[in-house]
Amino acid sequence: MSEFVQSEEQHVQANTSATQQVIVHRTAQYEQKAAGFWIRFWAYTVDILILASVGMLLIKPIFRLFSLDLNNPVWYAPFTLITAAIFYAYFVLMTKLCSQTVGKMILGIKVISKDGGKLKWSTVIFREWIGRLISIVPLNIPYLVVAFTPKKQGVHDFIADTLVVHETVFDLKEKVTYENAPAKELHEPNVF
Repeated sequence: MSEFVQSEEQHVQANTSATQQVIVHRTAQYEQKAAGFWIRFWAYTVDILILASVGMLLIKPIFRLFSLDLNNPVWYAPFTLITAAIFYAYFVLMTKLCSQTVGKMILGIKVISKDGGKLKWSTVIFREWIGRLISIVPLNIPYLVVAFTPKKQGVHDFIADTLVVHETVFDLKEKVTYENAPAKELHEPNVF
């Protein structure tokens, strides 16, 4: 009488293939490419230059016309409050109405909602006002997070569930879905 010995590894593979088959579906999808740290940095620099120009060409002459103090070093000085209000209003309104600021327009990037829907006022306010306050206060260090996250999100993007993407550049992503096929036969234990 001969005896057949089956190793445990062969037994597991046989059971898996006999009772469970996996069908793999691969579909090609295109998604907008995330904007990286440097392009976002240059867009922000353009926006700051625009805001500084507005401050120099409009606000300072008005303050000088009415002989108001421009050099008050406290954070709650009228000049500081007005420039801060213009700064946040610019980012909130431009992002809500156009999905991008002038700097982002020049460099071809825009802000989108992570779920693909239209940007809501609450999302934009959290991103551009509260998120920027959190990012600016500790020496702009939270902006560096953009360089190290997979989807190039900053702290303010995480807060508002947004992404900054290129308008015309797309990445090819292959979506893989797995489906368990029904077993063709029942597994019966080996009896020797």
